[in-house]
Amino acid sequence: MAECAIALGSNQGNSLDILEKSLTALDQIPGVTLNTVSSWYQTKPVGTLEPQSDYLNGCALLSVEQTPEELLVILQAIEIQFGRVGKGTLQPRTLDLDLLLYGDLVLDTPNLTIPHPRMIERAFVLVPLAEIAPDLIEPVSGTKIAKLLRNVDTSGIQAYIRA
Repeated sequence: MAECAIALGSNQGNSLDILEKSLTALDQIPGVTLNTVSSWYQTKPVGTLEPQSDYLNGCALLSVEQTPEELLVILQAIEIQFGRVGKGTLQPRTLDLDLLLYGDLVLDTPNLTIPHPRMIERAFVLVPLAEIAPDLIEPVSGTKIAKLLRNVDTSGIQAYIRA
């Protein structure tokens, strides 16, 4: 079994419901075990060209029997199951599931880069990941997630309060 970290995000539809149900769907897949889930965070869209609604973001730690490529296919299938259309960059989305880390693997293929290439500059990833795995090491830099978090601006992120 490999230990993995994923990021979850949504800013269309009932985001909280979509995120929580996507985790349930993921946990029901043979060979995938959901270990830990962060709190949800309300975050401002980053780098978008047009106005968008705020996102709900979080992270989860998984144990998986699948290869990274197999896990990517599963994550993409769950995105589609919850209404994801296309994979355009910086677009609003019902569900975005990103594979951040797969053990200490460093991988760069045309379809998949691990660790996720932009995770260390994204507070909306590092805040929830540091909540559940502050001592996890990002394998390219060799730096703990908690330390990486100190290097990003977290001003657009706040804990999500359920209504």
